Amino acid sequence: MLFRSCAGGVVFYGDRVYLLKNEKGEWVLPKGAIQAGLLSQEVAKARVKEEAGIAAEILSGAGETCYEFYSMSRKMPVCNEITWYVMRAVDGEHGYNRSLGFTDGGYFPMEDAVKRATYSQDKALIRQACAKYKGLV
Repeated sequence: MLFRSCAGGVVFYGDRVYLLKNEKGEWVLPKGAIQAGLLSQEVAKARVKEEAGIAAEILSGAGETCYEFYSMSRKMPVCNEITWYVMRAVDGEHGYNRSLGFTDGGYFPMEDAVKRATYSQDKALIRQACAKYKGLV
């Protein structure tokens, strides 16, 4: 099994949370693998910018998740361990990167974001991040 350390962000703009829709029709949070020599915070900010076009600052840690899948291209199971951050967009600019396979993206009211997120781990993470965010702003 291949183990990958990743980092991502639960990004807020006001009272809204940003979600991306991938090519499978799943609503997910921006994240990516941590390359050698980079810090998780750097990767989280870079992936949010690259995937969603959002310049954001990190407010605090949001938690960690882990999931496994079988990679058809690698012909082996992969385990992604993700460190998440509560982030705040510096402005309302956003989008989604079609070249990375995203088909939609946007900010949603907190409860709508929880309902829209495809995976139960993401739903729980968004709830937890919302509680932290409300305590920080």
